[in-house]
Amino acid sequence: MAKQSQGPRPKHVPQRTCVACRRTDNKRGLVRVVRLVDNRVAVDPSGKKAGRGAYVCADQGCWDAAIKRRALERALRIDALHADDRDTLLQYAQTLPRGDAGAGGEAVPMPQG
Repeated sequence: MAKQSQGPRPKHVPQRTCVACRRTDNKRGLVRVVRLVDNRVAVDPSGKKAGRGAYVCADQGCWDAAIKRRALERALRIDALHADDRDTLLQYAQTLPRGDAGAGGEAVPMPQG
């Protein structure tokens, strides 16, 4: 008996977790931040730079929370963000939309019922 083919396999989509709000999404739905060789930090829009990476939602609230709560430092395993890197990340965050669906770790009320 021959095994019947059930069609092509679905394509694997890598999942990543935002370091600020802990929401999982596909890799392309989040923004990668990378620790470079000299312990500097940069935004990696292509997702291909060499170095340890962390992912943050494309939302101002998540970026503010990640920087304020030092989530990026923990995820990238560095002692502290360099002042220039912090400014660059905050400027990048200003270009992103501000979401309101619980981003940045704010409490979202649960529906009653």
